[in-house]
Amino acid sequence: MRFSSLMILGLLLVLSGCSHFSSQEQVAGSGKPSSWQAHKKMITPIDAWQINGKLGIRSQQNSGSAVLFWLQRQDYFDIRLAGPLGQGSTRLTGRQGAVSLDIANRGTFQAHSAEVLMQEQLGWSLPVENLLWWVRGLPAPQSKSKVQLNSDSRLASLEQDDWHIEYLSYRMENGLAMPERIKLSGANLNITLVIKQWQARQLGQ
Repeated sequence: MRFSSLMILGLLLVLSGCSHFSSQEQVAGSGKPSSWQAHKKMITPIDAWQINGKLGIRSQQNSGSAVLFWLQRQDYFDIRLAGPLGQGSTRLTGRQGAVSLDIANRGTFQAHSAEVLMQEQLGWSLPVENLLWWVRGLPAPQSKSKVQLNSDSRLASLEQDDWHIEYLSYRMENGLAMPERIKLSGANLNITLVIKQWQARQLGQ
């Protein structure tokens, strides 16, 4: 009896350990989970990119669009908006923990969080930390997500942290399928991101 009790206790410990390390993704859709995992394995190491495109936003207060330039170098980001939405010219730079926001004719503002800084100064905010993953067509790893795969085993839609993200189209970049049109809904915002040019690569570990 004592040996059996030890065996049962050991099995419970193993099972509890497995649940602790279980994936936070709920995967559904027409794609193959194994192909989705292979796709993620190729895309995740990308830690540097340059994006040129257009950002459209609609909220209860206002709506507009802006030309977007996004330079990413590992955890450092340089995101620039030009046009009505960017109030002439808006530039968000830094990394989480040390962020600067430059607004034309208004000055430079700093904070520890890009989300808080944008909300305070612009009246709307993007979840920048998650967007670093979403723009690559990946769920952010730090929170739970619901993933819907398309027939190519890439993201068709994603639900995470009270945001709903739709991936309307992809484009090939050096043999990799990268998102081209993305729609985001959350925080009383509807955002459309159209990427006209992708330059993506891996800088290193």
